[in-house]
Amino acid sequence: MEIILDVTDLHIEFHDHDLPETAVEDFDLMLGKGEIVGIVGESGSGKSMSALAIAGLLSRHQIKKTGRIMFDGNDLLTCDRKTLRQYQGDEISIIFQEPMTSLNPVKRIGWQVEEPLLIHHPEIKKAERKARAIEMLRSVGLDKAEDIYYMYPHELSGGMRQRVMIAAAMIGNPQILIADEPTTALDVTVQAQIVDLLKKINKERGTSIIFISHDLSLVSQLCERVIVMQKGRIVETGKTSVVFTRPMDTYTKKLIAAIPKIDLG
Repeated sequence: MEIILDVTDLHIEFHDHDLPETAVEDFDLMLGKGEIVGIVGESGSGKSMSALAIAGLLSRHQIKKTGRIMFDGNDLLTCDRKTLRQYQGDEISIIFQEPMTSLNPVKRIGWQVEEPLLIHHPEIKKAERKARAIEMLRSVGLDKAEDIYYMYPHELSGGMRQRVMIAAAMIGNPQILIADEPTTALDVTVQAQIVDLLKKINKERGTSIIFISHDLSLVSQLCERVIVMQKGRIVETGKTSVVFTRPMDTYTKKLIAAIPKIDLG
């Protein structure tokens, strides 16, 4: 399998208090082309912080980052800002758990889906951008994509807004899609639809996906491999089917034991 992302010894430390606070320690990830990897753990485990570092979104001066994040021959932790911006939103895209806070409430949906093309591919003409945006909205399962193109975020349901976020993330055909708790604010039926959509994107486009969630059942449905994090460190990793059926670490066992069981009797 071709490795397209290699994260080694990632260490993230906050320096905005009297004493440094470690958020992530010795995080490693090798992501293959077309692979789907899950990262699980409770709130504060460091899973989202690791993803933000990969996406190049930890730029505060109070945050110290060491290690290596190798992509396309460049270390994303040390490369210049111009190089990083070339990758952000084009080769590496991210979607978050609450699209209402990520989408601009005063901009139409079409403009927001087109924005990555405006930034990274200014040579594309307006008519083509619109056609691509409508086709992208349609491809993520939004009916009446032409009408939605002219709508505002508040006119859509939560599930529809999340599909818009995925459309905006995928319009540049990125190599890597980071999905950070993308189903948390959605009901169970819509959660399943979003997972199916991510599977479709992976299969049809060959997009590598990093899926971050506290929902182990969703991770088991989607991810071939899983990383379990606790207090900023990886405590267990391996094939999802193996880790979830024969966990070795005590913390992983507790996570699995906490999955609600449905009594049909």
